[in-house]
Amino acid sequence: MLNHVVAIAASSGGLEALSCILKGLPANFSAPIVIVQHLDPDAPSMLPFLLTRCTLLPVKHAESGAALHAGTVYIAPPNWHVLVNPDGSLSLAQTEKLNFTRPSADVLFESLAASYQQRAIAVVLTGRGQDGAVGIQKVKQARGLTIAQDPQTASFKGMPTAAIQTKSVDLILPLNQIAPTLVKLVQARREMTSDGFT
Repeated sequence: MLNHVVAIAASSGGLEALSCILKGLPANFSAPIVIVQHLDPDAPSMLPFLLTRCTLLPVKHAESGAALHAGTVYIAPPNWHVLVNPDGSLSLAQTEKLNFTRPSADVLFESLAASYQQRAIAVVLTGRGQDGAVGIQKVKQARGLTIAQDPQTASFKGMPTAAIQTKSVDLILPLNQIAPTLVKLVQARREMTSDGFT
């Protein structure tokens, strides 16, 4: 089993925020990253191509049944929910929209909490609405780690503010501090796991 999985949610303003985070992660980043970015459901997504240009990590669309690999970024395709499974694979689903969105951060976060519990790291970035607020509570209840972008640094404050208001967010960070914090957290958790802690 993977030591940890990072899930990131973004909506309006997300391309800039995601680019900033991925640019700050080293090529040897030791966790997979699964991203939900709200996109036009009727248009092909250029997000993997755009993000590849700013990161050393491979970026691809999530595929049902695909195994998660450390240091790889998986993007939910437009109009599909993405879920993380306990066996370290991904699933795609076209079940009902949540918070008027598909893909939904809540669907991703809830599956991550159920599958990885304290090995889960959930991040809510810029965006309108409140997608992710329910899911981030599930991650917190499962003893995972939760992060929200400081709304003062977000292009759109709705999603991070909604997450913070649940009182289930461990760290509220300016955008430029999220990548270095993820590096430290993943490294610390890997060392704890190798020492026999869970």
